[in-house]
Amino acid sequence: MSSDKEPLFSAKNLKLITTPIGPQNPITIQVLGICSALAVTAKLEPSIVMSLSVVFVMVFANLIISLLRNTIPSRIRIIVQLVVVASLVILVDQILKAYAYDVSRQLSVFVGLIITNCIIMGRLEAFALGNKAWPSILDGAGNAAGYGIILIIVGFVRELFGSGTLSFPGFGTFQVIPQAFYDLGYVNNGFMILPPMALVVVGIIIWIQRSRDKSLIESH
Repeated sequence: MSSDKEPLFSAKNLKLITTPIGPQNPITIQVLGICSALAVTAKLEPSIVMSLSVVFVMVFANLIISLLRNTIPSRIRIIVQLVVVASLVILVDQILKAYAYDVSRQLSVFVGLIITNCIIMGRLEAFALGNKAWPSILDGAGNAAGYGIILIIVGFVRELFGSGTLSFPGFGTFQVIPQAFYDLGYVNNGFMILPPMALVVVGIIIWIQRSRDKSLIESH
């Protein structure tokens, strides 16, 4: 007997993960979530932690809204979405304060601002409200991963060239540029740790992506 059930990782489902990471990245193509790219990417560690936080919130928010989609009255759906996201963000914030207090201080109010992240609210409205649980989980994971990859790249570049170090959650900070370079006159680029440089780095990523995929230029 053949089964009518779609495989969990069918080609259609895999596209829900791969498409937001590459050709439809929410930051580089849809230009969403730019505020956090500015605010938390001066170092790699908070970039990673923020990315993981958004993955957690987005996956579970999509799952919960999908499970409740047939019981949520249309006129209060935005309120319900905000309550779900806010509850998950509070949980993330308390976990960070308990187990990664220093990073929590670096992220400051920007953990709380995940509540208003337009990527999350957009996927809840555009996808989770109209699809089953498993596709909604994959959609949330894909869009959050696409967002997180850009944050991590920006944090990596800014910290490396701005401070000469790389910091990782749970492992501390490592000096990457050898002291011999500094002895020869190398100086860290202080501009890299200023917020505007995040936009410059994101702009370079967008330029590289669109130069490789001409269809993006034609469609925009």
